[in-house]
Amino acid sequence: VQLVESGGGSVQPGGSLRLSCAASGLTFNRYDMKWYRQAPGKERELVATVTSAGGNPYYADSVKGRFTSSRDNAKNTVSLQMNSLKPEDTAMYYCNTIRPYTYLTYWGQGTQVTVSS
Repeated sequence: VQLVESGGGSVQPGGSLRLSCAASGLTFNRYDMKWYRQAPGKERELVATVTSAGGNPYYADSVKGRFTSSRDNAKNTVSLQMNSLKPEDTAMYYCNTIRPYTYLTYWGQGTQVTVSS
């Protein structure tokens, strides 16, 4: 299984970014997909989850109303649209999934998001 994130960068507060995660080596439509982030000196935190069918998304309280996660099962990709970005959103963002009915966890290499004026 390989997860490859893209779309990170630097943006001013209030700006937007769209992260993407391309998955390979798995039957994508069977996997729930998650976005995590980790800021320097902080623990990694779950940001968003989108289920295998794309329904019932979960969002951390800190990003509700600003971030939207979606997936394209035909293209094996999951995206995270981030709007109204704040300096506290600055972190490395990771794509993650777990093989169904197991504890096998897969991570991407991460993509850096920096929000600064």
